Amino acid sequence: MKSRTRLYLSIGIPVVIVLLVIGLLVFHSINTNDTATTQTTAGSKTSNQKLTPFKVALDFTPNPNHTGIYTALAKGWYKQQGIDVSILPFSQNAFPDVLVASGKADVGISGTESIVLDDASNQNVVSIATITQHNTSYLVTRADALINSPKDLDGKIYGSYGAPYEIPIMSKVIQHAGGKGKFRTITLGTDAISALRSKQIDFAWVFNLDIVGAEHQGLQLKKFAVTDYGVPDYYSPTIVTSKDEIQKNSDLLKRFMQATTQGYEFAKDHPDEAAQLLINTAPKGTFPDNKLVIASQESLSPLYTDGTQKWGFQSDAAWNGYLNFILPTGSVQDQKGKVVEAKNLPASALYTNQFIQ
Repeated sequence: MKSRTRLYLSIGIPVVIVLLVIGLLVFHSINTNDTATTQTTAGSKTSNQKLTPFKVALDFTPNPNHTGIYTALAKGWYKQQGIDVSILPFSQNAFPDVLVASGKADVGISGTESIVLDDASNQNVVSIATITQHNTSYLVTRADALINSPKDLDGKIYGSYGAPYEIPIMSKVIQHAGGKGKFRTITLGTDAISALRSKQIDFAWVFNLDIVGAEHQGLQLKKFAVTDYGVPDYYSPTIVTSKDEIQKNSDLLKRFMQATTQGYEFAKDHPDEAAQLLINTAPKGTFPDNKLVIASQESLSPLYTDGTQKWGFQSDAAWNGYLNFILPTGSVQDQKGKVVEAKNLPASALYTNQFIQ
């Protein structure tokens, strides 16, 4: 009996010890793996994070005004912020301001002129960043036209986009140059540069990017910067959102703008690389001439900032400058057709810098 017990003990004790050792090793391994998994997840903000959908409405087909957004998209900076950005294609039937005001887009690309009209008609739109620090628009004619100054445009044909603020601005430019500010207007059924090329119109109002494109394609233009002829230096284009979006999704907007700021700062410092990212990321077939995109980007990148402000920053001075110019013309009206007075349209209601880092 005692010998059998000693036999059982001599066999059983080592077995129990081995099992205990194995159990401790397995437990340690599981615990180590769990810890490693936790550290990996914590160290990667978006590895298992569900991305929040976010819609951006463009004001035109993709171009260097949008490069910062496409750069941030290509670099994955929106995903790093937990955002799944989708870009809505431009449509003449659904302008960005309307999409933003109705909640069908989170942000859109617009401009000072449109934002003022939006606010006057209770459209619920606010600018949260300017893409360029200065007004880059020009009044242009064909180089072979007998026009040496805006004053020579009296009685000529202007190609209009149909906005109420166009006539006061064109008139001011002509009057400032010594003319009467009287001209004929047709609403364009094509783009302004094509209308100039075909001599359908005598002059148009375009951005610097349009001029670069026209001259790249062989159409030489005479250009007159509107800011040289009595028109204030206001922001255009800008990024807009709705007041409701700011109230409900302030953190989401902050994260979107952080990545967007990265995109525009990169495009400012690396125009050629950013242009290539725009070409690669935009829908296939958007750009028939890659060299034109690069040339346009090189002309615009220095204008994203003026060397003194952060990208996107807006000032009361620029907004008040436009309001003080446009409101006395009577071209800004409310939903009932009543002319809006300056006291009812303060600059502070039109923009915010709260999302500029």
